[in-house]
Amino acid sequence: MEILDLRHFSSADLRPLLDDETHVWSRQLSWDYSGSAEMILRYVDAKILPGYAAVDRGRVFGYSFFVYEGSKGVIGDLYVINGSRLPNAREVELKLLTHVIETLQQSPGIHRVEAQLLTHEANAVSRPFLETGFQRHPRLFMLLPLDKSASEKAPTHSDVDIRAWSDGDYQPSAAVITAAYRGHVDAQINDQYHTLSGSLRFLNNIVRFPGCGVFDAESSFVALDRKAKSLIGLILCSRVRNNVGHVTQVCVLLEYRSHGIGESLLAASESNLGKRNFAMLSLTVTEANERAVALYRRLHFESKRVFDAFVWEG
Repeated sequence: MEILDLRHFSSADLRPLLDDETHVWSRQLSWDYSGSAEMILRYVDAKILPGYAAVDRGRVFGYSFFVYEGSKGVIGDLYVINGSRLPNAREVELKLLTHVIETLQQSPGIHRVEAQLLTHEANAVSRPFLETGFQRHPRLFMLLPLDKSASEKAPTHSDVDIRAWSDGDYQPSAAVITAAYRGHVDAQINDQYHTLSGSLRFLNNIVRFPGCGVFDAESSFVALDRKAKSLIGLILCSRVRNNVGHVTQVCVLLEYRSHGIGESLLAASESNLGKRNFAMLSLTVTEANERAVALYRRLHFESKRVFDAFVWEG
């Protein structure tokens, strides 16, 4: 087995691996990963995707890639086929991660590294992260069957309007995200929440790129203070399979919390998706965000897996 630079290979070399990974995402998360896989393969052919490939007798059977965002590196993926003929998959995953982490931490100008590995169970590949100074944040992947979503009536608000998302909501939504996550554990995991420009970049990634599914404007909503006519909360959803939605963002300004506004936003998305015959709605939440976890459980979301987010500050 060899660990080689990913840029030595073409999409033809990696396609069987990505096809196998797409099946795993579908089985574990009810997620159609094919759009992300095709985007990765395009970047591989363009020789612009940094990372490493695990090769056995000329066959690529594992890979990990990362991207640079200014002074930050983001580990985008890690996948190894667990075939009986091949070396131990976990050991190969750890070797790939070790190469990626060393490269990022030694890259000039990189002062922060983030990773979220959704298809890996918590602690499964944590060793190379923890040995090199990363912080670990366990997160939950939660799922709601939409045929159960109408069991509780969502609270109504005399002074708050819930309306559909529009493109004009970009700037005020970015301001809400920045304010809502100030001092929040999720701002430790994703530094885009720290600034208005970062929150705009986060929104742009969700709405215009297929990394978290295809943005679904119909099931995305904002909450507005009727008197102030200002945006105070939002929920954004993507379509991750033809009949599965995923909440990519839900937040409410601190001073408006504990009034059921987040619950109303979730109910609006659930209702819209249910009317369109979606079967499920998923989301991810940081385990330490206990209030949010308690709300989702009360609304019948079930925890399907625990995975890790890792952060290193140089």
